[in-house]
Amino acid sequence: MKNYLLIHGSFGSPFVNWFPYLRKELENKEKIVYTPDFPTGVGYQTYENWEKLLKCYVDFGILNENTIIFAHSIAPIFICKFLVKNKITVKRLVFVCGFNNYLGIDEEYDAVNKSMYFNNLKDIKKYCKDIVCFYTKNDPYVKYEKEKEFADTIADKQVIIEDGGHLNTDSGYQEFKDLLKYI
Repeated sequence: MKNYLLIHGSFGSPFVNWFPYLRKELENKEKIVYTPDFPTGVGYQTYENWEKLLKCYVDFGILNENTIIFAHSIAPIFICKFLVKNKITVKRLVFVCGFNNYLGIDEEYDAVNKSMYFNNLKDIKKYCKDIVCFYTKNDPYVKYEKEKEFADTIADKQVIIEDGGHLNTDSGYQEFKDLLKYI
């Protein structure tokens, strides 16, 4: 049976942006949804800490070949690294504003994002055959070229939103109806 994981980004939580909306939409369709609350902040948000939490979902049989993951911002590269490193196959990945190996947002973001990056991004194709990437041309945090490079490397489908900002609440995305096409 399909299940869903919704993964927030740096300094985020499962209670902001479009996560509550998507969770409610999935639950209204009687889908099984998990929204882990990963540690955030300098000194807490590291790949190792996030990996420990996500491994619990593997150990309990939640994260598996029937899982569809929606991930935002730094979470897409974290998910790629986690799946490749742990050799876990999933049904679909839907990434929003994903990027890799990008520093220069600011000192705090760079500090918490750096451990998430890895160089074998193409290897994710061994663990998921259905990858969708949403990104924008005017993201205030991540350059368009970095989001496009990420999507060009792994996506089976790309959705470019001209004026979507970071596709978060600040950009007007408390709801994100386009994501419903990929549940």
